[in-house]
Amino acid sequence: MTLVVHILITAVAVWATTALPGITLGDPGDLTQGVADQALTLLVVAVVFGIVNAVLKPVAKTLGCVLYVLTLGLFGLVVNALLFWLTGWLATRLDLPFHVDGFWAAFWGAIVVTVVSSLLHAIVRRVTSVGE
Repeated sequence: MTLVVHILITAVAVWATTALPGITLGDPGDLTQGVADQALTLLVVAVVFGIVNAVLKPVAKTLGCVLYVLTLGLFGLVVNALLFWLTGWLATRLDLPFHVDGFWAAFWGAIVVTVVSSLLHAIVRRVTSVGE
């Protein structure tokens, strides 16, 4: 159940990034894509993003350990942006209508994903702890 909640939260966070310039959900000019199609796309992108983070983030942290220390952790923003950009590239390769156009769109998108998912995780934790 925790995995499902995490995927849903990530999907909502990815959806929030589509308000940013350079990040699009759906093909431009395609008016046939409905809400259900967009929701399914967001869920698949959330899963892809989770897999990319699970596999590559520990490798990036290990290889970039010195850069993390030298920049007091700010290099993590670059790593998160690159992972989000890679997710957009993979989504395009999987024929998903989710596009991230460039590093700076990915940079701001990664920040939005981090902030929104952190807030939603905090809310879910608070709600579930009240019910115990």
